[in-house]
Amino acid sequence: MPSARELTDHLRRLAPEVLAFGVIGAGNTLLYMAITWVALPIGAVKASVIATVVTTTLAYIANRYWTYRNHSRTALRREYTLFFGFNLVGMVIQSGSIAIGKYGFGLTEQHDEVAFMAVTLIGIVIATVFRFWAYRTFVFLKPPVDGHEADLTELDAVAGLAEISAEDPQPSR
Repeated sequence: MPSARELTDHLRRLAPEVLAFGVIGAGNTLLYMAITWVALPIGAVKASVIATVVTTTLAYIANRYWTYRNHSRTALRREYTLFFGFNLVGMVIQSGSIAIGKYGFGLTEQHDEVAFMAVTLIGIVIATVFRFWAYRTFVFLKPPVDGHEADLTELDAVAGLAEISAEDPQPSR
């Protein structure tokens, strides 16, 4: 079990990352709402999709070049695909919390506005913690420790698998 000092040191090192992540998340949430509001006349679903694609792309760029600027760089396609995928999982978490409130607890939009906002906030918190963990664990890899990890981070996951599967250990005769 880590000592109190080790835990304090870890939290102190983690604080700038959490702060940057939070600032980006808050800014993107406001931008998402603004884009959705402006695009609402074309339809709520279309507006939501446009807002999601724009803010996810901007969040990726901001996190890559600010929050995780000291982490190893991997292929853009790999990072962005994982980033977008984890954002979709976060969206399912948020929407799932609302669905649990509505269908599990019988909340209604007409009578339980405050409860819906509370459930929405809980969903956002859980999804945010998930995204933070997923980004730092899977998307933006930590810098190499002994130099061997750098070889792996240079590979695009799909191209790397294709390259490995194309290798024939024994030439056929």
